[in-house]
Amino acid sequence: MSSETQARFYIPWPHRQRAEAGEHNFINKVSDVVRSAGMQVSYVDPEEADPRLGGYSVFYMRDPFVRNSVTLRKAYYYPFWHIEPTNERWHWEVAETAFDPSKIDEAEARKFFQAWRRRLYEPLLKQVEKGDFVYVPLQGKLLEKRYFQHCNPVEMVEHVLAQEQDREVVITLHPGEIYTKEERDTLNDMVVQNARLSLRVGGMEELLPKCAYVVAMNSSVAFAGYFLKKPCVLFAGIDFQHIAANVDQLGIEGAFKAVQRMKPPYPQYLWWFLQQMSINAGRPEAKDKIRARLAGLGWPVD
Repeated sequence: MSSETQARFYIPWPHRQRAEAGEHNFINKVSDVVRSAGMQVSYVDPEEADPRLGGYSVFYMRDPFVRNSVTLRKAYYYPFWHIEPTNERWHWEVAETAFDPSKIDEAEARKFFQAWRRRLYEPLLKQVEKGDFVYVPLQGKLLEKRYFQHCNPVEMVEHVLAQEQDREVVITLHPGEIYTKEERDTLNDMVVQNARLSLRVGGMEELLPKCAYVVAMNSSVAFAGYFLKKPCVLFAGIDFQHIAANVDQLGIEGAFKAVQRMKPPYPQYLWWFLQQMSINAGRPEAKDKIRARLAGLGWPVD
């Protein structure tokens, strides 16, 4: 068999184990589509990835090769997935596609929205209120400005304090991140110097339902906030920026003015983002969408 008909799935453990056992719903559906096109599928340790091998390759949540290669990544919640030629969400097809709520059936979107917000966040729904504090979930690398960011995360907090002269600002550290002493000292000094500023670790379930709005680089907490109808300001590139107050588009002052009056069409947006622009691996048409997406990326699967 020609090397060009080989499809290597570079999947980390234990996802590779589940795929080999036929127990990973989405990876196995992708494999079935590739096999049905006459290609040979193998599951390989990502550490063995080698672009010189030729053929086609599939990665799991990491950058693919330049040629004949894609990555699989969850669209924040199971069973919604993306197949993309890059691991950078801000360059995904959904990020670069215009969202038009007028083209979406409002009743269908609302039904989807109500069902999924109950499934994902039912314990939080009774807590939702229009609070009077700004919730700022931090991620990592607090003193570093990366190329997809407007500024570094500490500077983002400074901008929030400058734009919000009255509200309290609650910043949180990600419980899964490891922060340097310099990062922690910088934040602690800011808290000492600003009576309206407080610092916590985690706490999304308590803070998200009761905040006025969210400010983040591109934290998935802001996306979760859409299910609770919480608007957000974003300081970095991401795939769910369409209904956010985006600093790169509006400027800092403009974004903070916009978020005060925003009433985005959350049901239509979440239906569009998850059901239309993602692949729902639980739907009967999932393999057709996988085939169409791979074909659109140049794979011989038609």
